[in-house]
Amino acid sequence: WGTVEMVEWTSYEGKELRGLLYKPEDFDSTLSYPMIAYFYEDYTSMIHTHYIPKPTASIIYPTEYVSNGYIIFIPDVEYISGHPAQSAYDCIVSGTDYLTQKYHWIDSTRLGLQGQSWGGYQTAQLVTMTTKYRAAMAGAPVSNMFSAYGGIRWGSGYSRMFQYERTQSRIGYTIWEKPELYIENSPIFGLPNVSTPLLIMHNDGDGAVPWYQGIELYMGLRRLNQPVWLLNYNGDQHNLMKTANRRDLSIRMRQFFDYYLKGDSKPVWMDRGVPA
Repeated sequence: WGTVEMVEWTSYEGKELRGLLYKPEDFDSTLSYPMIAYFYEDYTSMIHTHYIPKPTASIIYPTEYVSNGYIIFIPDVEYISGHPAQSAYDCIVSGTDYLTQKYHWIDSTRLGLQGQSWGGYQTAQLVTMTTKYRAAMAGAPVSNMFSAYGGIRWGSGYSRMFQYERTQSRIGYTIWEKPELYIENSPIFGLPNVSTPLLIMHNDGDGAVPWYQGIELYMGLRRLNQPVWLLNYNGDQHNLMKTANRRDLSIRMRQFFDYYLKGDSKPVWMDRGVPA
């Protein structure tokens, strides 16, 4: 079932941070393990949460991954208004550095990232800011805060502007007041810096983050000849609702990370895709 413990470190900006570290049940400190960082705001309050093994709707479950030879790291992220991307970098990457320097059994050459929605955005952003991670998976990511700003949330009909100005994205200004902040925090503008293989899931039934955000990210990386894959589960939602799709994503995401972080064989779908 694995174990979990609290870890604490100081960020690059001097913040005292906490996170969760999950290890395999049969953990052996003489071995070398790949590590995946998953994140979404604040997770340390969920240290006693048990993740039932089951097909995933969008994220990696620590129970499954530690049972297959991974270390899982879930850092808390503290944000500075106007700079969510830099905040994520300061917290997540500094935590990664802390763990790889402290523990010889974490292989610093086999690191991964995974996030969904707000976490998917941060994953897409982080691979433009560092080459530390060998593979990354972004679910339902915003890639362009300009084009996303002018849209609506399909389910409610709400303008998307409020969330960029005042809520989760925390920019604090309109695109006309501070366009430079929207550029700074949009992965699309940093894609020439990307070399990390990226798996994207974005579904055409997504009512929270329009799936053309995933398309923009995918097409940009393809144009730049970078390794990228896009999974679209037709008619499914922001987080997968159909059991068959959850099973499929669980398999493909594990195959993707196992290929890059554990040296397993490359699955056929990564070479040939799936015919339309």
